[in-house]
Amino acid sequence: MTTMGRAVGLLRVLLAVLFAGLVVAQVAILPGTLAYLAEEEPDLAYLRWPMLVFSIVELVCVQVVIVCTWKLLTMVKADRIFSEAAFAWVNTIVWSMGTAWVLLFGVFVYVTAVVSGPGLPVLLFGTVLAGGVLVLLMVVMRALLRQATTLRSDMDAVI
Repeated sequence: MTTMGRAVGLLRVLLAVLFAGLVVAQVAILPGTLAYLAEEEPDLAYLRWPMLVFSIVELVCVQVVIVCTWKLLTMVKADRIFSEAAFAWVNTIVWSMGTAWVLLFGVFVYVTAVVSGPGLPVLLFGTVLAGGVLVLLMVVMRALLRQATTLRSDMDAVI
């Protein structure tokens, strides 16, 4: 087995574990945790359901990225990554990450307006910044894939 084959296999195992962990978080951890927080902080109890919906949508976005990455890994193993079919999966990743980032930015704006202390807004600002970097990095990676696909098509035409 090649190094790439081992890396793809290990990455698939980690993606499967991450996906299962996200499902557990959506079904078992988040609802109970937010219910507990609503009981402990009655003043913030109105945030229970909006935060639950926000959290689940964010995790669904991550799950979409995991599934698309899995499909792209399949294309890598079959040496079909430099094809037009790969762009559907990459575009889905970009849109999913963009959606998650916009929702996160909205929460950052809301929390900054509501919370008086600097701790949570600063933490969210860092998260929004990191999310923006990831989205833009994915856009650049898509452009590089486009260039590589064009070069591969040109080389195939010459040969």
